[in-house]
Amino acid sequence: MKVTAAVALAKGEKLVIQELILDAPHATEVQVRMVASGVCHTDAIVRDQLYPTPLPAVLGHEGAGIVEAVGDGVTSVEVGDHVLLSFSSCGVCSSCVSGHPSYCIHLYDLDFSGARPDGSTAFTADDGTPVSSHFFGQSSFASVSNVAERSVVKVSKDAPLELMGPLGCGIQTGAGAVLNVLQPEAGSSIAIFGTGAVGMSGLLAAVIANATTIIAVDIVDSRLGFAKTLGATHTVNSKNEDAVARIREITGGGVNYALDTTGNKFVFTQMTKSLGVLGHGALVGAAAPGTESLIDIGSLLLSGLKISMVIEGDSVPQTFIPQLISLYEAGAFPFDKLVKKYDFADINEAFADSESGVTLKPVVVF
Repeated sequence: MKVTAAVALAKGEKLVIQELILDAPHATEVQVRMVASGVCHTDAIVRDQLYPTPLPAVLGHEGAGIVEAVGDGVTSVEVGDHVLLSFSSCGVCSSCVSGHPSYCIHLYDLDFSGARPDGSTAFTADDGTPVSSHFFGQSSFASVSNVAERSVVKVSKDAPLELMGPLGCGIQTGAGAVLNVLQPEAGSSIAIFGTGAVGMSGLLAAVIANATTIIAVDIVDSRLGFAKTLGATHTVNSKNEDAVARIREITGGGVNYALDTTGNKFVFTQMTKSLGVLGHGALVGAAAPGTESLIDIGSLLLSGLKISMVIEGDSVPQTFIPQLISLYEAGAFPFDKLVKKYDFADINEAFADSESGVTLKPVVVF
């Protein structure tokens, strides 16, 4: 069938909207007509080839839509169901069966290789050129896509699909790192480094956890001001002051918990230094392979610190995303305040606004 897609044709270049040919869903695939898709930093770094998904490619990994068809063996959804889309995993490796699918041993092949396990792609150009598909199992920057069943999360038909897509990656990443991994106790302190969509989601989760000292760290005053409206008790502009010294001053010796959403090696070092005795820090920001950060293991050993590397909030999307939706519906998780909608035709504007910081979480609507 003919579909309209935003295609990454060459490294670092704007996406090009064009018609492609989509094949029929294979076994264990769900054909989804997209209503909307979030735009995430990971889309940009793959477009720019920090991760080498073969180009041309249809990216997009925060899709939301309606099931149009199902392949053989699909049992979790049926035609007409409303769904959100998240990352893919194999479901049978030791990580998956133990409830940690974001650490699936086949994660790269299933989410970044640009093809099915048999090597085929769902999309082809009019001239027969294969176009990489199955990005995060979904490739949601297309009007219709064939999606791995393991990426699919069924939601209520009352759920606003134009809003919900970012729960599949960015929102779940920040919130999951806090609620699933750090698990701050009521009354504890936490520092959030980076106030993009992931950081703000972590901040909202810290509020849910009843942390009483929530410190937002960034270099953009407007973002820090917005963080205060979402529940930050303190803000630190690390461009103007020593973030570590200020955090240790606020807390009297360092925070109990910290979240680095930047993937910047210098910020990661700051995060480790901001932790108090027996503190727990988590890194979720994506850095290019080979990025190294210096930490003082001699001093940190004496503090009993724990550092976690966290992918996708260490969540099981089919259980965690419905929990976030319930919190949103109860008014406890207002992630909608992070979202700005764009027409699909304006997808490159959405990318630019995300990269400049004008928009926290762009969502393109088909």
